[in-house]
Amino acid sequence: MKRARLSLPMFAALIFTLTSAPIVGAQDYPVRTVTIIVPFAVGGTINSVARVVAPKLGQRLGKPFVIENRPGDGTVSAATALAKATPDGHTLMQATSSTLATNVTMYRKLPYDPANDIVSVALICSIPFALVVKSSLPVHSIADLIKLAKEQPLSYGSAGTGSFTHLTAQLFSTAVGIKMAHLPYTGSAPALNALVAGHTHLMFTDLGPSLPLIRLGKLRALGITTAERAAPAPDIPPLGEVGVPGYDAAAWSMLIAPAKTPRPILTRLNAEVNAIVNTAEVKQQLVNLGINPIGRGSLDELQAFVKAEEIRWGKVVQEAGLAGSE
Repeated sequence: MKRARLSLPMFAALIFTLTSAPIVGAQDYPVRTVTIIVPFAVGGTINSVARVVAPKLGQRLGKPFVIENRPGDGTVSAATALAKATPDGHTLMQATSSTLATNVTMYRKLPYDPANDIVSVALICSIPFALVVKSSLPVHSIADLIKLAKEQPLSYGSAGTGSFTHLTAQLFSTAVGIKMAHLPYTGSAPALNALVAGHTHLMFTDLGPSLPLIRLGKLRALGITTAERAAPAPDIPPLGEVGVPGYDAAAWSMLIAPAKTPRPILTRLNAEVNAIVNTAEVKQQLVNLGINPIGRGSLDELQAFVKAEEIRWGKVVQEAGLAGSE
């Protein structure tokens, strides 16, 4: 049997083909449109954050960054799609603390592995929550609330079982040693409406939808959930300063990518997003949404941050009796 032989011209052509194949590195990236998956519907806070950052990335990197909304399943379906995407930096996701922290404990079995299928890219913002009561309730401080909770049954609304509005209330109840009835709704808006209507006594809510109601005097804010005052509402004191020592809780939103995305691309995206978030224009846009801009942290620091949040919120999920409930 004769062996097939490559002629010199054929060999040279083969070498040229192999060595000239496009390799996308940090300097070439991106080579086409980049998709940012958002795990919520149009109109929500996380969607708005993505739509602030995406066009700025497009301007800086020379290719469009487009939003693909994939709502539902507590961000699970969106994260699964990201985990299965080609790891070349052209599919990203605007993730939340639910995606990477609370879902790990809440779900019996996730279709993706947060530790091995996903990598953090850039921490964009934290989302502070306010503890609010109906203005007609005779409660003007945390001490008043604790006293009333021990005298009569109190209820709080949430955006749904396992939502951050639920877990922050659970963390608070544990910290101050009271019990309250949990009434889950189908979202933050219905829960806020129920509070204003007097169907519940209090709620932990993000600032975006609640600040107008606070300013109108329909709700009273007793404190903010973060250790520092929130940029959108600097007049609301941290809970840690007004009766709940050490209380510090905020949801957060982070850009993430498939785990095997080349490190140089991740490093470039990290630097670009951090630079964008730290511009005066974008900072103000995020504050207007009721959130705190962050825009800092290296790739390694973000991985450590996510792991610490997973452990912290895992304990809260367990205390709420929600471990493995989904």
